[in-house]
Amino acid sequence: MKVLYDAARYVELADNRAATANVGFTGEIEGVTAGCSYRDNEPITVQIDMLFNLGRGPQASGDQRTYRYWVALTERNSAVLAKEYFDLPVNFDGSRTASVTEEKTIVIPRKGPEVSGSNFEILVGFEVTSEMAAFNRTGSRFRVNAGSATAAQ
Repeated sequence: MKVLYDAARYVELADNRAATANVGFTGEIEGVTAGCSYRDNEPITVQIDMLFNLGRGPQASGDQRTYRYWVALTERNSAVLAKEYFDLPVNFDGSRTASVTEEKTIVIPRKGPEVSGSNFEILVGFEVTSEMAAFNRTGSRFRVNAGSATAAQ
């Protein structure tokens, strides 16, 4: 279970300019845990818990935002076998930040008892634009509270 680095953060930037004053909505996948179980010929059942920390910068309009993220199943270090998208609606209720925990269950069919869970990898990430992915690759970041008075102190 891993968070894909290029899609681990969601940062809207006005005019694609990296400055605190240009930050819109932000998000970070802060934690992902998973546990799996399987026996005999049963499919692999994976319970996933994900923690999203989300924020509103000075360019964010409104108090609500629906973030989109995905969960992908791959053969370890190989091809994507399945990918599903999910919407994460967030109401900031006047706050600059919000934390949301999501739980998902994934069922992986197996051809037989010899197929181990170690043959697979599960990746998660935000649906990001190519500009956001490039920003993430540079290692740059704006915390979820970027541009708020608390962040400046």
